[in-house]
Amino acid sequence: MSFLKGKTAIITGGGRPVPLKDGTPGSIGYGIAHAYAKEGANLVITGRNVKKLEEAKEELERLYGIQVLTVQADVNAASDNETVVQNVIDQAIKTFGRIDVLINNAQASASGVPLAAHSTEQFDLALYSGLYSAFYYMKACYPYLKETKGAVINFASGAGLFGNIGQCAYAAAKEGIRGLSRVAANEWGPDGINVNVICPLAWTSQLEQFKINYPEAYKANVHMPPMGHFGHTELEIGRVCVQLASPDFKYMSGETLTLEGGAGLRP
Repeated sequence: MSFLKGKTAIITGGGRPVPLKDGTPGSIGYGIAHAYAKEGANLVITGRNVKKLEEAKEELERLYGIQVLTVQADVNAASDNETVVQNVIDQAIKTFGRIDVLINNAQASASGVPLAAHSTEQFDLALYSGLYSAFYYMKACYPYLKETKGAVINFASGAGLFGNIGQCAYAAAKEGIRGLSRVAANEWGPDGINVNVICPLAWTSQLEQFKINYPEAYKANVHMPPMGHFGHTELEIGRVCVQLASPDFKYMSGETLTLEGGAGLRP
């Protein structure tokens, strides 16, 4: 398949995690990377862990014959974040000459901590890695996405939609991303830029660790979807992200799409 051949996608938080037992990519970001690589897109993947980035590059280039640019980047409270992000964009343009899709997937948080016990550092971790990261990448990518009539795909969460216990900072970051995305959809729609938000529920290595480390919070917040399985990081969530990069995509820009374990898309 070559639906995205010749296009360039930036995926934040796209390093290769430990795969799940069935071989499924162990993170949403890496599942998306596989889906895009299968369609012929060249990729720019960012993350904090150089080893995971290099492993992702080796595997994706070997399996799909595409080109992958890896850039270590971490948006946090102690960094000059605009410089960090601009370096990613500059390297992407230098290597590929264009940016067609921005996927703001990166997010860290201290889940399982009650609101009254949350520290400022824990709150900053979620807001900087998620909300501020999306803000800086969207600003830096805007002129290039305007040129290519591209797409922005952001991630919100049921944590914000439903007020999950023990996830105040994570929920705040994700709801901020939803609001930011709606504004961008209205402001950038006339430029031909499609902006959408996905609220996925996928079985990942991170969710697996959440279940082990915070069993009570997991029990309170995570429930099996009606279809009887969690979303597949590549075949369901990754493929939705491919669809959202299509100029023929029929949903209104700015919609929030909920993907819950095979239950499909609901605006």
